[in-house]
Amino acid sequence: MARRKEAGTLKLSILGAALIGGLALPAQAEEFSLGGTATFTTDYIFRGISNTNQNPAVQASLDATYGIFYAGIWGSNVDFGGSVPPGPVGIDLATVEIDYYAGITPEWQGISFDFAVLYYTYPGAYDPGGDFNYVEFKTGASYTFGDAFTVGVANWWSPEYFGEIGDGNATEGSLEYAFSNKLFNFFTPSVSGLIGYQWFDAGGSYTYWNAGLTLGFMDNFSADIRYWDTDLSAAGCGGSINNCDSRVVGTISASF
Repeated sequence: MARRKEAGTLKLSILGAALIGGLALPAQAEEFSLGGTATFTTDYIFRGISNTNQNPAVQASLDATYGIFYAGIWGSNVDFGGSVPPGPVGIDLATVEIDYYAGITPEWQGISFDFAVLYYTYPGAYDPGGDFNYVEFKTGASYTFGDAFTVGVANWWSPEYFGEIGDGNATEGSLEYAFSNKLFNFFTPSVSGLIGYQWFDAGGSYTYWNAGLTLGFMDNFSADIRYWDTDLSAAGCGGSINNCDSRVVGTISASF
């Protein structure tokens, strides 16, 4: 199971420089709004690894925004398998994940930034090896060329990662191209992909990547088909390579 020394100092320095340097200089209308999403996916993949033991997931989020500020809550079913000794036989390690997050999204010279803190929680989890709950700090930036091609980079750093194994850090680069013409006069297509690198201060690292097609329709709906893979071995995947190997995942989402 995988999730989101100097990295912490770097992020705080970047955030401080961003605020002092005026990344949010462009005036923005301060309007409060609420929104959310409902999602069904054939497999909940987090940084290349199945968090539902290769089974489907139902997910939902609720978000609030005010100017460049945002906050929200996100939830999903999870399946980390059965217990490990000395836990009771047959007891699931975790069945539910609920995440909380808040951040700011300033812009500067056409670059969109995202500075956020995320708190991952697993209510009712049986975690004999260390607390599953953990915090990550995100630093991200993206730039759109024209109205179609977007390039992004993001980093997530945790001072005490999932299972209390010490520092964890993930860095991702992403690309997306949005087509201007509708498909069959109904779908709004885009193609996207990313490559990421996750490492742990306690030892171990891996690379993950995906590529896929997203079809937007009826303004608030989207369907996504995506290929995922990692370079993890069975040992690096907690003894279950099936949760880390290549797979195709389908997802349908609605926003409101």
